[in-house]
Amino acid sequence: MGTGARTDVEELLAALAADPGREALVFGERRLTAGGIADAVHRLAHTLDDRVGPGDVVALLAGNSPEALVARYAVNLLGAGITQPHEGLSAAAQARIVDDVDAVLVLADAAQAEQAEAVLTHAAPVQVLGLGTLPGRTDVLAAAEHASTAPITGRARLSDVEQIRHTGGTTGHPKGITYTFGHHVRAAAMRRSMGSFGTDTAGESGPPRMLVATPVAHAGGALGDRMLAGGGTVVLLERFDAGAWLAAVERERITHTMLLPPLLYRVLDHPGLDRTDLSSLRTLFYGGAPANPRRIAEAHRRIGPVLLQFYGQTEAGGVSVLTPADHTRPELLGTVGRVVPSTEIAITGPDGARAGTGVRGELWVRTGAEMDGYWKQPELTAETIVDGWVRTGDVAWLDDDGYLHLVDRVKDMVIVVGGHVYTSELEDTLMEHPGVRQAAVFGVPDGDGTEVVHAAVVAGSPAPTCDELGGLVADRAGAMYVPRSISFVAELPLTGIGKTDKKRLRAELTA
Repeated sequence: MGTGARTDVEELLAALAADPGREALVFGERRLTAGGIADAVHRLAHTLDDRVGPGDVVALLAGNSPEALVARYAVNLLGAGITQPHEGLSAAAQARIVDDVDAVLVLADAAQAEQAEAVLTHAAPVQVLGLGTLPGRTDVLAAAEHASTAPITGRARLSDVEQIRHTGGTTGHPKGITYTFGHHVRAAAMRRSMGSFGTDTAGESGPPRMLVATPVAHAGGALGDRMLAGGGTVVLLERFDAGAWLAAVERERITHTMLLPPLLYRVLDHPGLDRTDLSSLRTLFYGGAPANPRRIAEAHRRIGPVLLQFYGQTEAGGVSVLTPADHTRPELLGTVGRVVPSTEIAITGPDGARAGTGVRGELWVRTGAEMDGYWKQPELTAETIVDGWVRTGDVAWLDDDGYLHLVDRVKDMVIVVGGHVYTSELEDTLMEHPGVRQAAVFGVPDGDGTEVVHAAVVAGSPAPTCDELGGLVADRAGAMYVPRSISFVAELPLTGIGKTDKKRLRAELTA
């Protein structure tokens, strides 16, 4: 790389080679050693060496699988970037992403053959190789079986794109968040200044074992990479299922895991929770979506003192942490913790002036680990990153004790006659009712420039009535906040990465 710094994939491969016999990856009945993974990466990199190189971008059509991890590591080792559209997007949306990055190559996992072929029918012509057997495609894994395992020196330059994470793609131009290989150096420095915050790789119970049940194309994959590089084991689930998650924690003696709050609620609502041995857990990270204080208190009580909330953004990096010790104080569960030492924040008013303590405004942050920009969207990048500050789009305020309170996403506020409604606050109010397990609040245009508020509710027992919920909201927040209508649903739909899918709820309602 010319700077003496190693890329993250080089550091990971060095860690695997240092202890080749350790169990590094578990996927169903498959148990892979560290040395086996390193060899597979180098074999695939040798096989792809004449096809991709520094400056190229490869599209990976795959879900959670060992093959997806090996492919990403091999491509990055050769200095090329990778994008992996998440499974929750339609075939047409995934094809727009493949086209958007000008992919020189598509690697398609045979385990997702039908979806991959659907994507490719929508995409512009591009070279396609199969990770396994795909009809009419060369199986690059079979070709790599007899390739050399000799280590390849990383080809990347700091300025080359390492990864593009797309947050959308359902309509129009996809929004691709770009990281260069140099981003790894900045992010590593940030983590060192933050301390472990529960991400330690040593403990009384031996080497750590992390359960990854969320898409490896997003935060779950990054945490898994760090676990492998730190000498731990990753247990990989193909997709999240509350029962399978519980069984894996008990069976594999999991020490670390990560869930988005909607997924954590499904674990809490699963009938098998109280019959499952979760005593091996040391840290359960959660974040990526608003967390309800009542349900987090329930998780602390039923799962144990292992919860750690991490607030950050894909664009911005890490912002704040609510530690396991903080979770023992109920009054703090409505916050996202204290700002980490490496991050600066500013709460700004509409005029850009800084707001004082206790005053709401848009949160701007400077982390040192922000994205390198939106792919092919310099105007949007310039709007989002201003003089090194990332405009998060979150409404927040800081209390006298230094704890950060998130109110809502600016774009999620519902503009109603007489003011505006913060959806996250209203969801928390609805969930104060003991018969509400989850709630999603969103706005629908009413035709005169304002919106009306709707709520979708997952009821428990005793199930509330619409009048009871309306009365609760009126008492707590006022008549303006009472939803125009409330629908009761068996469960809230989720996006491919585990967030509540309000777009789908809104579409179903308007249809």
